[in-house]
Amino acid sequence: MPKIISANLNGIRSAATKGFFNWMATQDADFVCVQELKAVATDMTPEFLNPGGYHGHFHYAEKKGYSGTGVYSKIEPDAVMIGFGSPEFDAEGRYVRCDFGPLTVISVYCPSGSSGPERQEAKFRFMDLFIEHLKQLHAEGREVVICGDWNIAHHEIDLKNWKGNKKNSGFLPEERAWMTRVFDEVGYVDVHRGLDKREEQYTWWSNRGQAYAKNVGWRIDYHVATKGIASKAHQVAIYKDERFSDHAPLIIDYHAD
Repeated sequence: MPKIISANLNGIRSAATKGFFNWMATQDADFVCVQELKAVATDMTPEFLNPGGYHGHFHYAEKKGYSGTGVYSKIEPDAVMIGFGSPEFDAEGRYVRCDFGPLTVISVYCPSGSSGPERQEAKFRFMDLFIEHLKQLHAEGREVVICGDWNIAHHEIDLKNWKGNKKNSGFLPEERAWMTRVFDEVGYVDVHRGLDKREEQYTWWSNRGQAYAKNVGWRIDYHVATKGIASKAHQVAIYKDERFSDHAPLIIDYHAD
C-alpha cells in the first residue's frame, strides 16, 4: 500500500475501446490518476465514472474534446479539490486533488507548448503559477504524490533525440530548469528516477514514423512526491504490453509503514 498508476489516456473513450479499463481491473491499484480525458461530464458512462467500484473524481475542460483529469481511488477521499485556483488553467481541466488521511494524491496535466508560440507562452504562465502552488502544497506538511503528464523531459537521459530537441517545447532550457527547481528548491522527488536510473525509460512516443517501434520516446509522465512517501517507493514499471494511448501507464508501488 499504496500502488499508484499514472496514465495519460489521450481520450478516455478511445482508451476504453483499447482495453484500458479491462487492464485497470487486473492491477489492484489503490489510486489511478488519468489525464487528457478529452471528455465532458455528459460523455462519461458509468464505466468511466466508477470502473470496477472505484470512486472517480474529475476536472473537465470547458472546451469539448480537450484536456481533463481524474483520480480513481478504492476508498472515497476525505476531501476533493478541483482545480488549483487559476481561472485560466482551471478552465482547461488540469488538476484534481484528493486527500486520504495524511496522504494527498493529485492528477495533473501540464500544458504542452508544441502547437505554437502562443501555447508555449501559456505553458510558461502555468509553470509560474504552478510552482507557487507546489510550494504552498509542500508547506502543508502532508505526504503528496502528484501524478501526471508534465510535458517536460528533465534531463538528456529522458528523451531519445535530446540533441535535436534543445529548441523544442518539452526540452527547452527554461522548462528543464523549472523541473530542477521543483525538485531541488521546493523539495519534491522524481520517484521514478530514484528507483530506475537506466536509459530509454520513456512514457510517450510520437505517432509519427516508427517512434514507438524504435523506442524513440520521451519520459514526460512522472510521480512527483514529497520525500517521506518517495522514500517508501520500491518498484516502478512502465506498462507496454498493450497500447491504450500514445503514453504508457507509469506504475509505482510504495511500501506501507
